[in-house]
Amino acid sequence: MNTYNSLINNLEALELLRFKENIDTYLDMIAGGEKTALDAIYELTQSELDFRKQQAIKGCVKVANFPFLKEIDEFDFSFQPSIDKAKIMDLMTLRFIEKAENVIFCGTPGVGKTNLAVSIGIEAAKKRYCVYFITFQDLILQLKNAALENRLAARIKWFCRYKLLIIDELGYQKMDVDSANLFFNLIAKRYEKLSTIITTNSPFSKWSDIFQEPVLTNALLDRLLHHCSVININGPSYRMKDQMQYMMEES
Repeated sequence: MNTYNSLINNLEALELLRFKENIDTYLDMIAGGEKTALDAIYELTQSELDFRKQQAIKGCVKVANFPFLKEIDEFDFSFQPSIDKAKIMDLMTLRFIEKAENVIFCGTPGVGKTNLAVSIGIEAAKKRYCVYFITFQDLILQLKNAALENRLAARIKWFCRYKLLIIDELGYQKMDVDSANLFFNLIAKRYEKLSTIITTNSPFSKWSDIFQEPVLTNALLDRLLHHCSVININGPSYRMKDQMQYMMEES
């Protein structure tokens, strides 16, 4: 076996796939005097590092459990002029995660709350933060099942692995007191340590109706709002944007 074949085998064994894919091109450039050997080795290793970084980003995004993948440049701020774009772009810097602050998006269904929460979550995942997305209903179900199986502490600890936890659709149904306590326990564990994004269609004045326990609701809001950006969105349904545009074109 010649040296070239041995090199290819070594690259495969080391799983340097981008290096292997481009080695022939760079060998030709070295032979033609277009690249020095040092430059070629540097660029090949850099391409390998870039590839692995992109793979890691894809992995972080995949495990985050996002319901869809829409980044912030896909959001039409002109459709929702009530949103302070500068404030959203500041959240996109992810400074709030380093400060263990929360974000709450409030508004009627369809105004873009989940879209914005996911966009921030994707940016965080791309920066290699541990991120997880879950609906409020599924979160409560998981906590209740864990409590029934005597593993609640472990499940709460699992949710506290994530630097950013996104909880979607709080407020669509009332809760029993036990469920409300489970949710409070999770938020209390994350308080001032980890960031949480919540989307809700209910104003804070109605949360006591959801949790059916005024004292617990006040304690919950106290922890959520202590270090928090509240984004109120008033406007038409973002989901109806395309349909509305079509109707305008037809008229």
